[in-house]
Amino acid sequence: MQKVNFPSYSFRFKNSENKVSIFDEIRKKFIILTPEEWVRQHVIQYLILEKNYPKSYINVEKLIKVNDLHKRYDIVVFQPNGTLFLLVECKAPEVKINQETFDQIARYNLKLKAQYLMVTNGLNHYFCKMDFEKEAYVFLTELPNFSNQ
Repeated sequence: MQKVNFPSYSFRFKNSENKVSIFDEIRKKFIILTPEEWVRQHVIQYLILEKNYPKSYINVEKLIKVNDLHKRYDIVVFQPNGTLFLLVECKAPEVKINQETFDQIARYNLKLKAQYLMVTNGLNHYFCKMDFEKEAYVFLTELPNFSNQ
């Protein structure tokens, strides 16, 4: 897999039917290793190990309904009170992050109402704090640590 712009983490892999899978400790199962999954697993480790987000507050790849369409978000992090703290959109490293990517996460967040957004392709990371009154996002240099909420 391609080198990504995250610290180096330890992962569990397995091979079956000539396909490599990576263990997702949130979903507690092996997932076929695609370039996007490689980025997603790095984000999960980053949130847990670097930002101290509890595993129990992290949710991965669930369906949501947006404008009568079924969509799947990549990662969300909840707050202890059950509200959404962070919504993450992961792309494969070869996918360029552009306005369309931000429009996608913004559409999801109209429904989810997360306080923070993260968009990454593993190479470039963008962090935003939502300003719901102005219907805008403010770009940040990094995400807050979980304990600093």
